[in-house]
Amino acid sequence: MNKLKLSAAILLFVTLGACGNSNKQSEQAESNIAGTEEQSIMGGKIEFSESEFNFGEVKEGEIVDHVYEFTNTGSTPVILGRVTASCGCTTPSYTQTPILPGEKGEVKVSFNSDGQVGRQQKIVTIVSNAENNITTIQLKGEVTAL
Repeated sequence: MNKLKLSAAILLFVTLGACGNSNKQSEQAESNIAGTEEQSIMGGKIEFSESEFNFGEVKEGEIVDHVYEFTNTGSTPVILGRVTASCGCTTPSYTQTPILPGEKGEVKVSFNSDGQVGRQQKIVTIVSNAENNITTIQLKGEVTAL
């Protein structure tokens, strides 16, 4: 991705130079490219206080709810774009507003154990604009038959 940006920047500089445009425009373009690279290096970062929760043993049909809290430890706001579960029996909900640097957000997971007898491991995938743009959390436990 950075090579592509660099190639585009070189092409831009050559084109501007050939057209006789001033150095000021070239400097502005170079500054914009450097700013973009700095943002990707110094972006937001998601850090969960726990990435795995073991709910223990529940009877079939019970609903398990758990909230995973995270902090944006980066330097730019984090926006969660998509949060999905590995199974239809698990429903995530999450903070919809941008999480500023130093602020906290959450992903709430609700697991419906109806028809899910046995050991369970449900994975929730979080896609965001953070440096660690794909993150996972897990919900584990045992569902016993009625």
